This record gives sequence, structure tokens and C-alpha cells, in this order.
Amino acid sequence: QVQLVESGGGLVQAGGSLRLSCAASGLTFSSYHMGWFRQAPGKERELVAAISWSGGDTYNEDSVKGRFTISRDNAKNTLYLQMNSLKPEDTAVYYCAAALRWIPTTPHYAMDYWGKGTLVTVSS
Repeated sequence: QVQLVESGGGLVQAGGSLRLSCAASGLTFSSYHMGWFRQAPGKERELVAAISWSGGDTYNEDSVKGRFTISRDNAKNTLYLQMNSLKPEDTAVYYCAAALRWIPTTPHYAMDYWGKGTLVTVSS
């Protein structure tokens, strides 16, 4: 059974930092491209960042460039998202996802696996 379990969310003040983790099990983690999505209240889910199976290629959505860094440790089957200089508009539930296809060019509904999400709240 495949599981993606996010952790590290919480309440932080604007300008602060958080590090999200996504622990994967039940799949060959190193074979999958991985991504972080977020969904704010009343908004559609959006891709925030993605990383290739090897970690050699990354993608960042424009609004998080220079602030968020995606990384992975294939030996630990874990995906990370380091979030710095957080803004109130970053408030959302953050989800990790796994796909055999490159995530930025794959429709959301075509992700192979999803986690259940972790809430990030940034206060002003």
C-alpha cells in the first residue's frame, strides 16, 4: 500500500520559515518525480514545486521562486520543501504527490499518488 505522509506544517509569522517533509512508503520512491501542491480556502489546488526522480531537475512556481526550495533524499524515501520568507498568501494545505511523468507538464488528476496534506498558516 502506497503512503505519502506530510508533516512540518503549523502556524508561523510572516517572514518566518518552515520545512515540510513527505515520507513515502510502498513505492519505489527513486523512480517517481515528486511535487508539492497547495490549496488555499476557496481556491484551486496549484503546483508549488517539483523535482525529478534523481533530484537533478527542479521547478518552482513564480510566486515562490527565491523563497521555497524543493529537495529529496532517495535513501530516506523523503521529499522536502524548505519555505523561507513566508507570506500570509502562502497559507494553504500543502500536499505532496508522486508521478511517473514530469509533474509540471502533467494534469493534476493524473498524479499517481497523493498525500493527505499538512496545514500551513502564516499570520501577518
